[in-house]
Amino acid sequence: MTVLAIPGPLDPHVHLRDADWAHKGTVASETAAALAGGYWAVVDMPNTPPTPTDPARLTDRLDLLARDACSDVGLWMGAGAGSWPEGFGVVPASVVGLKLYLDATTGTLKVATVEERDRLVGAWQVATPRPIAVHAEGTTLASLMDLVRTLVGLRVHVCHVSTREEVTLIRRARADGLPVTAGVTPHHLVLTRDDEAALGARADVRPRLGSVADRDALWAALTDGTIDCVESDHAPHTLAEKASATPPHGVPGLETTLPLLGQAVHEGRLTAERLVEIVASAPHRITGLVPPAGTETLLDLDASWVIEDQGLHTAVGWSPFAGMRVHGRVREVRIGGRLAFDGERVLRAPGAGALLQPGAGPAA
Repeated sequence: MTVLAIPGPLDPHVHLRDADWAHKGTVASETAAALAGGYWAVVDMPNTPPTPTDPARLTDRLDLLARDACSDVGLWMGAGAGSWPEGFGVVPASVVGLKLYLDATTGTLKVATVEERDRLVGAWQVATPRPIAVHAEGTTLASLMDLVRTLVGLRVHVCHVSTREEVTLIRRARADGLPVTAGVTPHHLVLTRDDEAALGARADVRPRLGSVADRDALWAALTDGTIDCVESDHAPHTLAEKASATPPHGVPGLETTLPLLGQAVHEGRLTAERLVEIVASAPHRITGLVPPAGTETLLDLDASWVIEDQGLHTAVGWSPFAGMRVHGRVREVRIGGRLAFDGERVLRAPGAGALLQPGAGPAA
């Protein structure tokens, strides 16, 4: 049995739901899914209403995470129309960074104009060295990279890169020495638009699935380091919602990411060492979140199994990867030396997870 020990896998891009969207999942259910998927910690995105874009809502979201999380957890705060850039100087220490939605996706946080984007980016850079994570596609990403060239030291993480053209933009930015990092999702690495006919709304994601050539470019960029990490973009919606006339965008992914990457090792697409980098070392560096000593996930790279909807911990109970055979099963998750997942059962209760603080472990 080939068992890979991964020091504190961290998913920097998840949507934990709860609050107004508790029917899709709760902080408790989705952080349990994170542990079952092998993750020590996740970082919550801010588009679940009520969106954490002002002090009161931000405090409420942090309180909810601290009260109900099973895994350890961090938070990206949001910004949109009516956001409070004058308050960026008093952002709580437990906030990892700022998320900007510059292209259309689920929720109401899209920044509608370049002028508003520049106002928010400038205010954030003055207030804190913490990074900005962006949903920016195509020409929107190209425009953002032009802005980053004018702002010395601004750290930008490009979420869910999905096309050859975006890979080229990021590669050029990194060659120019810009402090830009990038992530890619399992669904953009595994699926293409050719799968949409069979999967229907289960393949409806933003950014949209790309071509086979796009997928090949993503794998090349992940291998050569242009893309730093794999992030699930775990975005649960119920099957009833997905079957509606206006299905929401997004798919659950926390419990299938490590097995799918294990399959990539099995196929020779990735080395085991690179797998550790893209799910642990790089996310730690990007977010500033550091696992406590004794935090480790054991991934059995020889275990072959078929992904099924049954038995998933995510509240929505389905996966776009159902029916796929993978090599890689999470056997154990330890946090601070204590067993949190034993390969079958989540052993941490809601509220046992720590609210994390960049560079300092759990928030005081």
